[in-house]
Amino acid sequence: MPDNPRQNVTFPSNGGEAFGYLAVPAGGRGPGLVVIQEWWGLTDHIAGVADRFAGEGFVALAPDLYGGRTTHDAEEAGRLMQELPADRAARDLMGAVDYLLANDAVVGAKAGVVGFCMGGGFVLSLAAQAGGKVGAAVAFYGVLQEEPDWSALTARVQGHYGEKDDFVPAEAARAQFRAIAEATGTEPELHFYPAGHAFLNDENLLGTYDPQQARIAWDRTVGFLRDNL
Repeated sequence: MPDNPRQNVTFPSNGGEAFGYLAVPAGGRGPGLVVIQEWWGLTDHIAGVADRFAGEGFVALAPDLYGGRTTHDAEEAGRLMQELPADRAARDLMGAVDYLLANDAVVGAKAGVVGFCMGGGFVLSLAAQAGGKVGAAVAFYGVLQEEPDWSALTARVQGHYGEKDDFVPAEAARAQFRAIAEATGTEPELHFYPAGHAFLNDENLLGTYDPQQARIAWDRTVGFLRDNL
């Protein structure tokens, strides 16, 4: 295990080993939740989000998709995201779901998934691949460039997007959620906010953090996860 406070657990990943940050609620047990990082990496912010979910009663695991690397530079973040093999990321994330469902601290037969920016897209991809292992998927300001086969998606889906987002156009989010509805026959829950990209990130690297809208989105997310896990 590396000497990294944001890497406190390891879990099997397609014959190899992946690292992550695990936060357990004070009661010791709760529904399992995978928390997927932004393009900055598994930062203190994402670890803090996992801690917040643990405070809400979830067993939260944030996989480290960059192997310990983080950045506060947008150009470097974009490069790290581009260098991340999508198939390896998907394997790591499936390993995280399996790890949670086998963990004695986790209650329930399905895990939840929540992700931000790059991680928001991964949320949708993972939910489509995981079938019945994922019961609730929450995407924050993330869309996929190439859509997966949505037909196996059984999880309830919720999305949070900024109306002033310079990275993810509102219509792109609406189109993706329409595709999910058409393929699954179930209408996802989609919310828009008078905010920019990454409005929940209180590190405010883009200058778009909006505490008021972040609180509204957080409360909706926690309620949605509790209802569906």
